[in-house]
Amino acid sequence: MTATTDRTADLTLPFARPNILELAPLYEVLRREAPVAAVTTPAGDPAWLVTRFEEVRDLLGDKRLGRSHPHPEQASRITDGAVQEGPSGNYETEEADHTRMRRLLTPAFSAKRMRRMGEDVQGLVDGYLDTLVAAKEADGVADLHETLAVPLPVAVICRLLGVPHDDSGYFRDLSDRMASYGHGDDAQAARAEFGRYMAGLAEQKRADRTEDVISDLVTAQEEDESYDYAEMIRLSVGLLFAGHETTVNRIGLGVLMLLTQPERWRYLVEDPAGRTDRVVEEIMRLGAPGDLGLLRYAHTDVEVGGVTIQEGDAVILSVNAANRDPQAFADAEAFDPEREERAHVGFGHGGHFCIGASLARTELRTVFRTLAERLPDLRLAVDLDDIDVRTQHLTGGVKALPVTW
Repeated sequence: MTATTDRTADLTLPFARPNILELAPLYEVLRREAPVAAVTTPAGDPAWLVTRFEEVRDLLGDKRLGRSHPHPEQASRITDGAVQEGPSGNYETEEADHTRMRRLLTPAFSAKRMRRMGEDVQGLVDGYLDTLVAAKEADGVADLHETLAVPLPVAVICRLLGVPHDDSGYFRDLSDRMASYGHGDDAQAARAEFGRYMAGLAEQKRADRTEDVISDLVTAQEEDESYDYAEMIRLSVGLLFAGHETTVNRIGLGVLMLLTQPERWRYLVEDPAGRTDRVVEEIMRLGAPGDLGLLRYAHTDVEVGGVTIQEGDAVILSVNAANRDPQAFADAEAFDPEREERAHVGFGHGGHFCIGASLARTELRTVFRTLAERLPDLRLAVDLDDIDVRTQHLTGGVKALPVTW
């Protein structure tokens, strides 16, 4: 790959950020001066970093980029983790495989099923908040992360996929290890173990089908010889990881975003029913989990932002930076639920728009509306700088979230 200007050619990811709610100031410079910049990944390989909203949105929907690589052994690596660390899927069949995956999963995420899940989500949130209240009454402080932000998405994805909830702690640990980098071979070992776990679960479903996603995938694999077993297991692992990890982090980031600025929390508390949807969309726009981005590889030469991305080059799409682009959002760094611009890329764009977006929105809306209704005096029990955060991790997030009221 070719280099950009001297000012941006020696950049190494991740960039240091002031705190978990703010991005590195360098992103503002890159959006303005080099929206497609040559960088070095944490794995030490070259890649292109895309930071401006227009280019990120367009490339998210551009079929000239994909997750696979024509020569995987030659592809740039992003990290030594086991999630978005390098190419995935079959270069020759990626588009057809993606189309089949969407077709298989669409019924599971239908509007009808999401409405039914909404009732379950409300019951779960109420129960976890009861536990949070009891913990605060006992100790004066409660950990909203471990009591609500983590168990809710885990319980929801377990129900949807058909994973025994008793196994939730086990797969949470595997997910965390898979998404961590800088720890040698542990992430890859965790992924292999996760694959074995999902293969065992699939065999249980083969013998006893129920109304869940993994049973649906097992049936599809039996009916379609081109859909091989290994692909089914990879998809199951990916769904279980993505279906809870990102929502856990959005709850934590959203709580921090609201409680570090009291006027934001008061805005929601004054009208939870009428304002929650807008608050959630602003959390999705400004919440910035992780310090990397979405990984793609160029399947042909692509001209973008005055740069030629050559076939096979790695491309990192910074959704975090794109969603704070002042060319796309007025006063882009401000938390403004009343803003007119709604088209953030927090759930992706185009053919790869997150298939679970409606479920994630259901969970987030239920959490923040119920928190505002039941705990209007909620506040952080520590300063923002004292919040313990995950580093060298694909999705980042907090390790704990002490609150009181």
